[in-house]
Amino acid sequence: MCYKLAEISIDASFTDVLHYKDKESLSALTLQLNNLRKQQILTDIVLCTEGKEISCHRNVLACSSAYFHAMFCSNFRERRQAQVDMQGIPYQVLNSIVEYVYTGGISITMELVLPLMQASAMLQYGRIFEACSVFLQAQLSPDNCLSMIRLSEILHCASLQEKAREMAVKRFSDVVESEDFGELSLQELLAYLEDDQLCAEEEQVFEILLAWIHHDPFARRGAIHDLFRRVRLRHIHPSYLFQFIANDPLVQASSLCTGIIESVRRLLFSVGSHCPGELQPLWATPWRHTWREALVVVGGRKNSECTSREALLYHEQSQRWQSLAKLPVRLYRASYVCMHSILYVLGGLVMRAGGRSTASAAVYTLSLKRNQWRVAEAMLAPRFAHQSLSYLHFIFVLGGVTGERQISNGVERYNTMFNQWEVMAPMPTAVQNPAVAANDKRIYVFGGEDAMQNPVRMIQVYHIGRNLWCKMENRMVKNVCAPASVIDGKIYIIGGYTRRMVAYDIKANRFVKCENMKERKMHHSATVINNMLYVTGGRYISGHDAVEDSDSFDCYDPVTDTWMSKGTLPFKLFDHGSVSMVCVSDQPFPT
Repeated sequence: MCYKLAEISIDASFTDVLHYKDKESLSALTLQLNNLRKQQILTDIVLCTEGKEISCHRNVLACSSAYFHAMFCSNFRERRQAQVDMQGIPYQVLNSIVEYVYTGGISITMELVLPLMQASAMLQYGRIFEACSVFLQAQLSPDNCLSMIRLSEILHCASLQEKAREMAVKRFSDVVESEDFGELSLQELLAYLEDDQLCAEEEQVFEILLAWIHHDPFARRGAIHDLFRRVRLRHIHPSYLFQFIANDPLVQASSLCTGIIESVRRLLFSVGSHCPGELQPLWATPWRHTWREALVVVGGRKNSECTSREALLYHEQSQRWQSLAKLPVRLYRASYVCMHSILYVLGGLVMRAGGRSTASAAVYTLSLKRNQWRVAEAMLAPRFAHQSLSYLHFIFVLGGVTGERQISNGVERYNTMFNQWEVMAPMPTAVQNPAVAANDKRIYVFGGEDAMQNPVRMIQVYHIGRNLWCKMENRMVKNVCAPASVIDGKIYIIGGYTRRMVAYDIKANRFVKCENMKERKMHHSATVINNMLYVTGGRYISGHDAVEDSDSFDCYDPVTDTWMSKGTLPFKLFDHGSVSMVCVSDQPFPT
């Protein structure tokens, strides 16, 4: 039979050469080669191990790895041998590698993975080695990550070591429970405690080092000072530091540790912002990088109807709000402050049935770690429409309205070291709803209202160390129901029946005008996160001079002096609190 080509006229402008590539030929070739191997056709080399034989083609093996290429293409004796003894490699492992060479596929199991990694490293099959690493990475857990690190060091597997260490750092509080934790060397433990990415609260860091010492106390108790210096004491609650850490027998047995604690005690008692030279390196350590600031909004009046028990957490990455545990009681015009990663809600009006209300001295606390409200030590006197702030280990409560409905100039201070309240020097002028902020041993009270609900055009300044007040008349001050926040030595006073925002330069003792807000706003709240000012809710005066509730959520950048919208709150809210709470970013929040 013959075929006659049709007569076709081809234009000279067409390509002279057709580059054709058969995409199926390579896969078909390897399949045919594997069939030939299985039938022992044209095979010219036998690999022997454990008394068993595997027939192969030299050229295929030589093309698959540098090891076999050197064996069969160089002047080694194996080049002339019909059989090669592969000592030390189990038959199942060697057979799996040969199958991989001919088919490109291999099955990795827990029984095979370690000898397979060793054999692939020796025979220079890098892709099998990395596939084994990926398999082991999928098995990582807090219980085995330390042993995986040791294994990765023996096998020189950088990818497994990186992932195993990442697991150890992120789950270190769980890793402590593993059997391998007690076998860490001092230098290995120090490296973990120095790691900025370590996911653990500083109280946990101290408990972790104690657990390591108690694993072999006779040999390890002398390391307490080196380990203790890696605890970031500034971020530990004072009551925990002085009641538990300071009284631990290992700490008390070390004069160097007790010296550090005494330096911290003197610093806190002096309410100073600058620590002595020997303490500076320890006290200046920042939050670990795994810690982040989160915005929490709590309480207030919701949708103009009732006092809210809601507490909401804002997730910056997803830009969503998460509900936290609700306040135990309905409180109106309470004050809110965060200290040592604990939210405090102080005083306020307790709303009763029938519209009655009574002033409260109660204090409620919320920890993000447990997502539970607790009752703390009550204030000395009930009050509402007051302000609170934290400084070092103190919480200050200022002004407001008493249980007898009198404007108060009273000041109370809560000492977290001793869990007690004490009366401090009263303000020169009684005010409610002022703007307050603290900086460098001083508390600044801007404006507020007097007993006749008139604006107080005054700055009252309290020296924390001396327990003394002074006051300065200032016509720039006319804020009522406005929050204040500190960024880089400036106190920002946001609104207060006005669109205006001003920054008080503390060192220069002068006000600087900032970009205005969009509306005349009051009864809103503000806090600072990562040097950005976040303003939530409040009430605003519309273009028709009507007072309306707001669900606004705005952010101010002091560097560019600009405002931007962050969306809205889940509901309209005013007279609420918003605070910045520090939490571990890699640990999920409880629900």
